[in-house]
Amino acid sequence: MINRIFQLFIFAIILTFFISGCDNNSKKNNELIIFHAGSLSVPFKEIAREFKKNHPDVKIFRESAGSRTCARKISDLKRECDIFASADYSVIDNLLIPEYADWYIKFATNQMCIAFTEKSLKANDITAANWFDILLDKEIHFGRSDPNSDPCGYRTVMTIKLAEKYYIKKWLADKLLAKDEKYMRPKETDLLALLETGVIDYIFLYRSVAQQHRLKFIDLPDEINLGNPDFADLYRTVSVKITGKKPGEYIEKFGAPMVYGSTIPKNAPHKKLAIEFAKFLLGDKGSSIMEKNGQKAIVPSSTRTYDKIPDALKQFAAKPKIENAKK
Repeated sequence: MINRIFQLFIFAIILTFFISGCDNNSKKNNELIIFHAGSLSVPFKEIAREFKKNHPDVKIFRESAGSRTCARKISDLKRECDIFASADYSVIDNLLIPEYADWYIKFATNQMCIAFTEKSLKANDITAANWFDILLDKEIHFGRSDPNSDPCGYRTVMTIKLAEKYYIKKWLADKLLAKDEKYMRPKETDLLALLETGVIDYIFLYRSVAQQHRLKFIDLPDEINLGNPDFADLYRTVSVKITGKKPGEYIEKFGAPMVYGSTIPKNAPHKKLAIEFAKFLLGDKGSSIMEKNGQKAIVPSSTRTYDKIPDALKQFAAKPKIENAKK
């Protein structure tokens, strides 16, 4: 009798663990892990909320960081990720393909600006014609993000180099890049708190982020803001050297119009759900949310990785007319 009771007790424990395990697996199948650029924080929060209306049981985990930092979470730290959305599609091309991803889809654009608040020193004086003189003032401090962590960082350097050409001031880039280096941060959104508290007066920032956070900003000329495809050849006349895939390796990044990109990494633990989210992000609803937040949707756009894109997502991309080499 005692043996029988003991056997039933053991069976009950095993059954409990089995049910618990099935339940945990079910919960894990309803999870979605998203790594995205800091400049996508506001639109992705809304996109995730709208996605959950049709998928109420899905638990979405979002991590924002500089796009290159996000990519290294996948490549260097071997972190699992279902959706990776970068402020520069070439981050996927340069750091993840072919080992950690097969394809990318371009989905939005942006442009550089100089953001500030009404409390910033000389806020009433700064214009698109004199901003560099304001930033070089010894009493004024400005912030920018790290080029090795964040596309906004190397785009800031490119903008400054283009400004040197545009305003015909050969000394401009060296002076601006040597000033206020202590206010450099891993991603552009890390600088917002410094701006709000008055530690710094200005930030080189994406226009969409300035708009989303209701900051004042100076629109820069198209010749230097990296936002106009018509000036692609001009943008390419400047470059920045940044770290590559391995320690000691470097990539020379050339200026180009801003284009955001997304992918589903090879290690995605929830690929079926990731495809559903990608369809929502790249579809009409997701695109309208991006547009509302100051980031123009460009779906569908050409990609050299078209043939590697899952069939369910090929509608959001296009084959390039001429196969281009990696940028």
